[in-house]
Amino acid sequence: MQAPPGRPSGPQGIACIVLLHPPGPDIGRRSELSRERYTVGREDADITVPRDSVSRRHAELWRDGSGTWIVRDLGSTNGTFINESRIEKQPLREGDQVRFGDAIYKFLSGQNIETRYHEEIYRLTIHDALTGLHNKRYFLDFLERELSAAHRHGHALSLVMFDIDHFKPINDTRGHLCGDEVLKQLGKRLGPRMRREDLIARYGGEEFAAVLTSTPLHGGLSFAESLRAMVADYAFQFGPDQFHVTVSLGVACVDGESDLRLQEFIRRADTALYEAKRTGRNRVCTAAGAQQ
Repeated sequence: MQAPPGRPSGPQGIACIVLLHPPGPDIGRRSELSRERYTVGREDADITVPRDSVSRRHAELWRDGSGTWIVRDLGSTNGTFINESRIEKQPLREGDQVRFGDAIYKFLSGQNIETRYHEEIYRLTIHDALTGLHNKRYFLDFLERELSAAHRHGHALSLVMFDIDHFKPINDTRGHLCGDEVLKQLGKRLGPRMRREDLIARYGGEEFAAVLTSTPLHGGLSFAESLRAMVADYAFQFGPDQFHVTVSLGVACVDGESDLRLQEFIRRADTALYEAKRTGRNRVCTAAGAQQ
């Protein structure tokens, strides 16, 4: 249920929650908080979240006498989280991310809520809310610009495509919430490894892509191998369990080739990724099929 917009919400002004994840037609949907109390749940709730991971009566939101919004879990199966910390009851602060099951919302409040809402919508057009990395749309625009620049200036440009090995069994045996947690933890590990001038993005599902500017093939291979080793060594955690995953990577490079087009460049890296999968996974292959 979406409350009417524009009403004040105590000293904080109006408040709302904005759907960030999962992707789909409802992403960016704003639920205004204009009353004093709301229930959140899969069905028969003030704010309905039709996801299997969300309990029928999952949580409630209410505004106390000072105008502060508070969220309380109602004994849900998969928990309520604020900024990825599981909570029973906690006040909300401007900009907090609230997760009910696998549905992620951002809490916005204050007098400039319209500006912040539109900023958040723009961020959703270029970022993947689950991993925090750039999304496929932004990646394609960035790669097209850098490929054109490489053609003009004769610079090398490397593209690394990679995905998580045996990701479907993780979802099937440990559940989709665990799969989401693997993607989130991987995103947090990948972002800090990138140079300012490069880009890493979630390409879709469990597949990722890295664009390495002014980087010849040997540099792309070195980056890919360090990334492979980093993931293999990292202990992923979901609840009390720790486990390891691996990634397979394909590397393509343009270096002096002036007529290579965007989709062909991606196809070469994707073919190398397929070769890494075909020959055993947890490895790096080039577009020519050479293993590293």
